[in-house]
Amino acid sequence: VQLQASGGGLVQAGDSLRLSCAVSGRTFYSNPIGWFRQAPGKEREFVAAMWWSGGSTYYADSVKGRFTISGDGSESTVYLLMSSLKPEDTAVYYCAAKRPPWGDLRRLDYDYWGQGTLVTVSS
Repeated sequence: VQLQASGGGLVQAGDSLRLSCAVSGRTFYSNPIGWFRQAPGKEREFVAAMWWSGGSTYYADSVKGRFTISGDGSESTVYLLMSSLKPEDTAVYYCAAKRPPWGDLRRLDYDYWGQGTLVTVSS
């Protein structure tokens, strides 16, 4: 599975931004996809995750109600729509895919990672 994240940029607090993660690979539909972020000087943390089939989604408490993860199977792309952005959302955002056993999708033990895309939120 290969992943390519894009869509980062510089925005102001309160703005919205949509990140994209292009996913490829023979069996990518069976892999849950997660978004993670890493702020300067901090550890990488879970943001959101989803299953392609069934559409179940999961969010970190810090982004619940502001961020939405979704997938477009026809375009093999997972999106992260970020609204009401705050300066503390500033980070490099990564998308990742997981092989079985699935375990807790909030954990960092994903098997495939895309390169990050930088999101900077100014106050």
